[in-house]
Amino acid sequence: MDSFLKHLENIKHASKKEKEKEFWNIEGIIKNKSNQSFKFDLRPISKHGNKLGKKGNTETKANKMVFDMKDQFIVVDTEELHHYLKEKKLKEVHLQDLISELEWNIILPK
Repeated sequence: MDSFLKHLENIKHASKKEKEKEFWNIEGIIKNKSNQSFKFDLRPISKHGNKLGKKGNTETKANKMVFDMKDQFIVVDTEELHHYLKEKKLKEVHLQDLISELEWNIILPK
């Protein structure tokens, strides 16, 4: 995820407590995309049973969830994601669905 940091300015790293209790890793401003500081969940995609995925938490203080893909980073708004999950009564979604269904997402090249 270090290459994601090149897309940010005014970077602040979460403390161990913030990572564990608030579920975010980095705070910063996305260069050339925003002038607002956001907290980002950078936890990696991992294997859960026989599926690859990223677990989230509705108690997160992260504003954005970052998916580290082969050639790009996909940044999704957590509030919009939680609303989408609640509205559709879902516990699991595919990343491609989020890209097409959610209004706020940014794709950044590596």
